[in-house]
Amino acid sequence: MPRCCWNAIDRRAPCEHRGHCVQPIIPTRRKEPFDDPDWLFDVKYDGFRALCYIEQGGCRFISRNGNVLSRFEALGAQVAAVLDVDDAIIDGEVIVADETGRPRFYELLRVPRSACYVAFDILWADGTDLRSLPLDERRRRLQGILPKRSPIVSEALSVAGRGRELFELMCINDLEGVVAKRLADPYGGRVRWLKIKNPDYSQKEGRAELFNRTKA
Repeated sequence: MPRCCWNAIDRRAPCEHRGHCVQPIIPTRRKEPFDDPDWLFDVKYDGFRALCYIEQGGCRFISRNGNVLSRFEALGAQVAAVLDVDDAIIDGEVIVADETGRPRFYELLRVPRSACYVAFDILWADGTDLRSLPLDERRRRLQGILPKRSPIVSEALSVAGRGRELFELMCINDLEGVVAKRLADPYGGRVRWLKIKNPDYSQKEGRAELFNRTKA
């Protein structure tokens, strides 16, 4: 693993050497869903985006802004224990799901002990930088280290090519939306992921006010 990344975790601060550390791909907004056989469409999970750094039997979650998500340390220990890898950087989302499997964002704020991790990419594994590989190969590598039917960590649900169908299912089931990713793309700052959000998603209500109060 790039040493600066783990040192940043130890310091509980963002990495100072940005050119050598992982920066998460931030999806850009798209209004309408689409179909394309060259694209993968992930369920968009409503939680905290988190890069998962695993090394020396430990695990830390780092936010998209480079902050340590220390409230999920217990989950990190559980994730490190069940993954079949010695050191890794994984991209995903920390969520809390209800009995039907739907993410519940406000429960994530209240009850972090019931959180789980949904992984959708792997960028580093056992000394190898995987970011130059195409997405479909990285997903195969990710599947190879994830446990089967674990309540702690799982792979994001996805479908290739059929973005409209998946988006319609998200809207019918009151889920946040989908994220579209080109299957041939590497992982890097010039790569574009697209988020298509459900305009009628019920849990978006009051979100802006919540974070404004938090910052006040």
